[in-house]
Amino acid sequence: MDTLMEFVGKFVGDLGATISAGNVLLGERLGLYRALAQQPGDARSLAAATDTDPRYVDEWLRGQAAGGYIQYDAGSATYSMTPEQAFALTDPAGPVFLPGAYELALGALKAQHHIEEAFRTGAGYGWGQHDDDVFTGCERFFRPGYLMHLLTEWIPALDGVQAKLESGARVADLGCGHGASTLLMADAFPNSTFVGSDYHTGSIEAARERAEDAGVGDRVRFDVASAQELQGSGLDFVTTFDCLHDMGDPLGAAQHVRRALAADGTWMIVEPAAGDTVESNLNPVGRVFYSFSTFLCVPNAMSQSGGYALGAQAGEAAIRQVVTDAGFTRFRRVAETPFNLVYEARP
Repeated sequence: MDTLMEFVGKFVGDLGATISAGNVLLGERLGLYRALAQQPGDARSLAAATDTDPRYVDEWLRGQAAGGYIQYDAGSATYSMTPEQAFALTDPAGPVFLPGAYELALGALKAQHHIEEAFRTGAGYGWGQHDDDVFTGCERFFRPGYLMHLLTEWIPALDGVQAKLESGARVADLGCGHGASTLLMADAFPNSTFVGSDYHTGSIEAARERAEDAGVGDRVRFDVASAQELQGSGLDFVTTFDCLHDMGDPLGAAQHVRRALAADGTWMIVEPAAGDTVESNLNPVGRVFYSFSTFLCVPNAMSQSGGYALGAQAGEAAIRQVVTDAGFTRFRRVAETPFNLVYEARP
């Protein structure tokens, strides 16, 4: 009975986290977190500041306090946020922004019935078939990590790449989605030219709009194309951010990258943090990525030709195998974060 109740306790925690995901998005989209971070108060004052209904806000506040996302002072019956809570929950442009992960998760779960059918048939479910929240949530989930690490740690860790980018390099960013990674690099390296590509038309349309808004349309182009359709040769730098494992033919993609690179070019591969064995991934981060992979990564790979689904927890050995099978002679891990491993591949 003690063991059973221990398991039930775990279930209660997971159930609370699951249903709280929607409440986190409510807090972000309705401006509740931002208003509370600026001025602590009760349901009535927060509702007035956000033009919402106080009874709904009251219930939301209590649940957020129970989950530890905000603070409650019983003496004054008011709510507030710590600086750390506000930092992680209120700034979409900051280096840590948690609501994007919930947006991605809830968007993915809308495909529940389709994924259930895919389990039965072995068919795939393509990225472009998902709800729009998957596309926006994916960017908002991954962009903070890129913002924090890409320019300060990952690119400097590569052999000679930063100097090339500063002087002027030809860059291809494959599987770029809404172009967050492409535009970060373009802004930092004005002498270089960039081509971002993704097979999802809607994402590329969004990326093109953002390039125009950023005023870099003369140096950045976005194309609707898969990684296997990479064109050109003599590229100085190719990047894949959290997408190689989503591809149905990662070996074919790696071979295209190899042919497109200059003799001294570099491919930077950013992948989810993972060990090489199942047991090494039986941890909270592994649970997150295995679960996302069941709904997003494996179904997308299964929807494409190639029939090779790496999954989000492939690990370094599997990525190395793909890279070396494609003809690259040098491969090394250059950086890591709690959520990503970064590799350098060279011809």
